[in-house]
Amino acid sequence: MRKLCILLLIIITVETFASFEDYFYNKTLRIDYIHAGSANHESYFLDEVKTEPYWGGSRVNLLDTFHYGQYFFKVFDSQSDSLLYSRGFSTLFGEWQTTDEAKNIERSFSETVVMPLPKNNTKIVLYSRDKEGVFQEKFVYNYKADNYFITSERRLEYPSFEVVIGTSSDKGIDIVVLPEGYIVSEMGKFIGDCKRFAQELFTFEPYKSYSSKFNIRGILAPSSESGNDIPADSIWKKSILSTTFYTFDSERYCMTYDNKSVRDLAANAPYDQIFILVNSEKYGGGAIYNYYSVSVNSNLHAAKIFIHEFGHGFAGLADEYYNSEVAYSEFYPTDIEPWEPNLTTLVDFKSKWKSMVEKDTPIPTPATETFLSKIGVFEGGGYAAKGVYRPAYDCLMNTFNNDEFCKVCQGAIEEMILFYSE
Repeated sequence: MRKLCILLLIIITVETFASFEDYFYNKTLRIDYIHAGSANHESYFLDEVKTEPYWGGSRVNLLDTFHYGQYFFKVFDSQSDSLLYSRGFSTLFGEWQTTDEAKNIERSFSETVVMPLPKNNTKIVLYSRDKEGVFQEKFVYNYKADNYFITSERRLEYPSFEVVIGTSSDKGIDIVVLPEGYIVSEMGKFIGDCKRFAQELFTFEPYKSYSSKFNIRGILAPSSESGNDIPADSIWKKSILSTTFYTFDSERYCMTYDNKSVRDLAANAPYDQIFILVNSEKYGGGAIYNYYSVSVNSNLHAAKIFIHEFGHGFAGLADEYYNSEVAYSEFYPTDIEPWEPNLTTLVDFKSKWKSMVEKDTPIPTPATETFLSKIGVFEGGGYAAKGVYRPAYDCLMNTFNNDEFCKVCQGAIEEMILFYSE
């Protein structure tokens, strides 16, 4: 039986790989669109369609089996209607919808989806989760392979350099590191920061055990001024990606609204994940699943900020803390099971880490000495003190008091590594 299972796996893998060669070029199709609305409604508008020279993703695991993210997109062959590719993701707009500002005004955000470049005509469908957590179709784009308005023109072209190369792009996780607020004379500092953060990444499990499955490249793109924006201190810098602290009026939340520049700069190398490294000593960062991650380079806690934020961007992990000021209201409705693998509202706990909880561990789990080192169901997570539960008393997705992810988070990261690399 074991030999039969292995044979079937080989056959499925070969067929899937062949389908990539049949349907895709080893390049990227990039679709930029405008996502607009308020707390209660959303609209999509096509902006620009481009081709880019590299594809950093898997050529085998083309269909998303996790279904993480607030949004999802699927690519169908126009002739056969076969599903060719899919991915889940989240965006800054989705977070903004949960802020108080979104209750009073409408805003627009630039967003992007990327996929391997189709050889033939395809239908690309974008979905958004409704209030019950179910994906609903929102936007359709019909890609025509002979559309001469689709440009391959490059913007923000800069040289790349290799930090760590563990394997080929199609068999590993490609991280592109973008410099923010480094002037020309600080490019050497940026190269050193990339090497240092790569070293830090591989000191944490499970990244350490799978270090050979990662490729990390940096882009040598200087800014006009050193540093980035700190609005509350009236500091405004001419930086290449326009990142800013006080995103959504949260001091340490450092993000950018300039999505197109982020994507233009990332296109200088193959990538699965985008990481923006900000030249600043101020504490801060941020990340959104399959969107981008941000960390400062020079803060005392910079290494753990980097690791924490990459947990969001790469593995879809949620924040497990609740005792911090955040700009969101009811980010996790307690009558819906969160999609993130490290939170539960107990609505559908069997789909989470229930099998990892020992029989003598109560659910919910009290924060007493007996259970502090065990996997359980601890109340307080996802910015809520009540009704949302985390798997461990502490973890790198909660505080920086310790130096490891809990077993649930480690498992989620490992699953994502294997998805991209096998």
